[in-house]
Amino acid sequence: MNLSGSICALATPFTAEGKLDLDAFSRLIERQIAGGTQGLVVAGSTGEAHALSDDELATLVSQALRQVAGRVPVLVGSGGANTAKTLAATRRVAELGADAALVVTPYYVRPTQDGLLQHYRAIADEAGLPIVLYNVPGRTGCDLLPATVAALAAHPRIVAIKEAVADPARMQALLALRSAEFRVLSGDDGTACRSLLDGADGVISVANNLAPAPFRALCDAARGGRREQAEALDRRLQPLFDALGVESNPIPLKWGLSLQGLGSPRPRLPLVELSPGHRERLRDLLTNLQDAAV
Repeated sequence: MNLSGSICALATPFTAEGKLDLDAFSRLIERQIAGGTQGLVVAGSTGEAHALSDDELATLVSQALRQVAGRVPVLVGSGGANTAKTLAATRRVAELGADAALVVTPYYVRPTQDGLLQHYRAIADEAGLPIVLYNVPGRTGCDLLPATVAALAAHPRIVAIKEAVADPARMQALLALRSAEFRVLSGDDGTACRSLLDGADGVISVANNLAPAPFRALCDAARGGRREQAEALDRRLQPLFDALGVESNPIPLKWGLSLQGLGSPRPRLPLVELSPGHRERLRDLLTNLQDAAV
């Protein structure tokens, strides 16, 4: 399994009635692969994992794996606030056939670094598939520090980290841990170019849902050391990155996907549809991206 390059944190499209829109999900996957996306995440935070039933999760994962058919790795979100529940969820992800589990730090409970160490080791020891750590303290209130990551990286089933802290010093500390067995992935679109130029293996991206080909081009240029080209692509995509952050993810993303015919603009409550004042800006950005050459 090669976790690198342009990886999409897939949205979960819904119908106007709030049900899974499996047709839109299928078309989203095919568009990602056609655009050069090199990995997919199902039921992460962008995919509204918190709002999915167990049966819905199984349906999405099964469809993604059947459709992808090994063309790119498929990761599935399984993190929670309790170790036993996270382990059970991760075992189920393994049973469904996912290539790896994306396990976010426990939210709300605010564990110590020793607690995080024990949490992830327990899951990696017993879940039966590769584990990707996911650190996003802005959402969880819990920060997985580089020293703890260094201890976890030695575990044979812990294969990568998705790091959403945008501080360049944090990324540099993690890049020192890179090896053939442990990859470092950016989880922040706005600083992804910088992280890739500095040596990150790839990016798990939100914006990739809307612009897979331009985002792949950015990743290729940055990973290839073509700084001028990478930075030019990054400047082109920054307005989209900014627009996708005007309200909580995936609220703006769901609106943008609806403009592309991929599901309803409404996420599930307590998230609501994008505020009217932001809609035209996103529409214009997507039109400009579509019209411009990669």
